[in-house]
Amino acid sequence: MTQVKHFLDLDQIDPDELKSILKKAHALKAQKYNPPQLFAGLSLAMVFDKLSTRTRVSFDVAMKQLGGHTVVMSKGEMQIGGAESIESTANVLSRFVDGVMVRISEHNKLLELAEYSGVPVINGMTDKSHPCQIMADVMTIEEKLGSAEGKKIAWLGDYNNVSQSYIDASKVFGFEFVIALPEDLNGNVPDGVSFTNDAKEAVKDADVLVTDTWVSMGQEGKDIEKFWPYQVNADLMSLAHKDAIFMHCLPIHEWEEVSEEVAKGPQSVIYDEAENRLHAQKAILAWCLEDAGVSVSQKSFNFGNK
Repeated sequence: MTQVKHFLDLDQIDPDELKSILKKAHALKAQKYNPPQLFAGLSLAMVFDKLSTRTRVSFDVAMKQLGGHTVVMSKGEMQIGGAESIESTANVLSRFVDGVMVRISEHNKLLELAEYSGVPVINGMTDKSHPCQIMADVMTIEEKLGSAEGKKIAWLGDYNNVSQSYIDASKVFGFEFVIALPEDLNGNVPDGVSFTNDAKEAVKDADVLVTDTWVSMGQEGKDIEKFWPYQVNADLMSLAHKDAIFMHCLPIHEWEEVSEEVAKGPQSVIYDEAENRLHAQKAILAWCLEDAGVSVSQKSFNFGNK
């Protein structure tokens, strides 16, 4: 029996496979206005227990642009982990659809769903990690800087699921990753990861400055005073490499973690980054759905060289 190809965390997928996915993402973006109907007849279930803009729209459009269909279900519309067990939900969905994308708070529930699912499960985001976002981010870095390899990426603010997936990606794509955060959060950073409490030290000669909201969903009322020294502003950007770019997975809390000047300035690539969620996820879906007959190869797909 063929093993199901889940997309759960970057450190669980062969590095060459991840690099191949990004190559295909660039090719699919090049055919944005003439998308190949790779997913004709295939369906994707999209499961959410949190509000979502970019994840929902990008996966929905990705599937439909390439000829497939989607079924969207919120926490209030299904029984995942409630009256029905996750095991039962996984078995039922596997009989209806060809893949499942899950945006859910508890990472263990994602893993349990994947364990029992007979079709690919994609991590749309959990409190632990956000691998699809980082694939889009690396794609954006490749577009703007040529390659992520050898680049210095500085993360400023809080340690969270996005920064964890950056850590995983740094080992695959060969970039330096340093975190700048308040001293009382040092213990949150995993062993072996570079970090500092000095934002200026972190951004010195960096190629990419990246941040996220200081208050995530479910953290309303969180004290943000200690994070102000880590706001990405013009002073910090001036310490980075002259061609450095600014990234943010969005939404922005205006104007806390980043100043308006930087977010709307010439070094900001936040909307290119957001668009690349669409194209990276097309390639992720194609990789997951290969066993359903999907093929993004030189023989079946125009990579721009014909």
